[in-house]
Amino acid sequence: MAQLQRPLFIQSQFIRQCCPPIARRATGPLFVRGRRARELHTATVSDSDIARLASLPLHPLTLADLVKHGRSSLTTAQLLASANFTLRILPSRLAHRIQSLRNLPFIVVSNPHISKIHSNYMHSFSTLLPWAEKEITTLEDEVKFAEVMADLVQTHANTISILARGFLEARKYISPKDVTRFLDEHLRARIGTRLIAEQHLALHFSSQPHAEIMHESEENPGFIGVIDTKLRPAKIVQHCENVVGEICELKYGVRPHVVINGEPEYTFAHVPVHLEYIITELLKNAFRATVESGMEREPIEVTIAPLPEEPSENNGESDGVDTRPRINMADQGTTDIASQRFTGNAPSTTTTDAQILPLAHSTPGVTIRIRDRGGGISPETLPHIWDYSFTTYNDDQASSTLSGRSSSGMDALHAMTGPGGDGTHSLAGLGYGLPLGRAYAEYFGGGIAVQSLWGWGTDVYLSLRGVGSVEEYR
Repeated sequence: MAQLQRPLFIQSQFIRQCCPPIARRATGPLFVRGRRARELHTATVSDSDIARLASLPLHPLTLADLVKHGRSSLTTAQLLASANFTLRILPSRLAHRIQSLRNLPFIVVSNPHISKIHSNYMHSFSTLLPWAEKEITTLEDEVKFAEVMADLVQTHANTISILARGFLEARKYISPKDVTRFLDEHLRARIGTRLIAEQHLALHFSSQPHAEIMHESEENPGFIGVIDTKLRPAKIVQHCENVVGEICELKYGVRPHVVINGEPEYTFAHVPVHLEYIITELLKNAFRATVESGMEREPIEVTIAPLPEEPSENNGESDGVDTRPRINMADQGTTDIASQRFTGNAPSTTTTDAQILPLAHSTPGVTIRIRDRGGGISPETLPHIWDYSFTTYNDDQASSTLSGRSSSGMDALHAMTGPGGDGTHSLAGLGYGLPLGRAYAEYFGGGIAVQSLWGWGTDVYLSLRGVGSVEEYR
């Protein structure tokens, strides 16, 4: 069995990437102080390994899956259960991503940047393969497995910007429509892969067997891994307002102010970093439109309203039809429809039609409306706001931005850090922000709706479903 040494992820990096600044807890080293990072064991990956695991059906992931092993400070048994749950679902998900990249036209996947993403997935797959046929039964094995998860998170930190550059260079060989389909599917699947790995890492750091290296405080008792069961959307909005406002003032010399109304004290359970990314993108658009239309004296209004709880039966419908919202495979990018278009193979119905309830019981959530007086979205632009677009910059400008050589022509309101380690400043002008925000919203059964009144302003409605009653999963 081959061995490969790679720089390992340290905990402070993990906290910065998976938790927003307002939700970070005490940090420390990744593993016990003084312990030298081990080399990761890898296995030689064959095409049959990929085909075998890629043939396994994937199922939608729910927030309940991520919290079912209990709150932070897990016991040894709960920690091992979390590790084995993670191990059961990650190898096949990586195999599906490798297969989807291989389904791209050869000239596209031969691009050095897209090829690099393929290599990264192959590396992560090779580190998981030695574990794929075993069960984790000891703390020593769990620590080794946590190192594999940390390496996986670090390896794929810059996937989005690398893929953006690759598809920009390959734009002559693949249509914008096909790029949007592929990226929407691939990046949604990436959300789940990273979230599964990050959740186990967070539980590892705060579990009872490893608590002595954490100096864990009680500042955030509502956290279960990367999920905040007492997430207050108003606090996220205020943080994002400060960040976006400072950059807006730097570029334009002025900044609109935000008014939060509705129920600002409302809390629910969700992933803070996902909400922070979405709100940041929506406020960037609202701030920019407001200032550039000369309406900076008009406030941007953010209304927070709890979603009505869904009854556990059938919503009282006389015909017995259950109309509760469901999570489907397309929401989470696990259908492989986009990549199979290039092969001529139609995906099976069992794969594409699989859908589940977010939870079997009521699921508290939130709707957030962001209203601006920025003049609205032009009728020509409105149909394309969900596209992964490459038309804002010309080739030279976009290549310069993606390679980090120059930011002189960059819109300052794109200079943000997105979730998962990707600096969205490297995606400026490429239209990634809004479709990625929608992907994060829809992943657990939420969504984003846009209503534009051209010449007046825009209302954006963000809905997110929560995790339900956490006590039921303890």
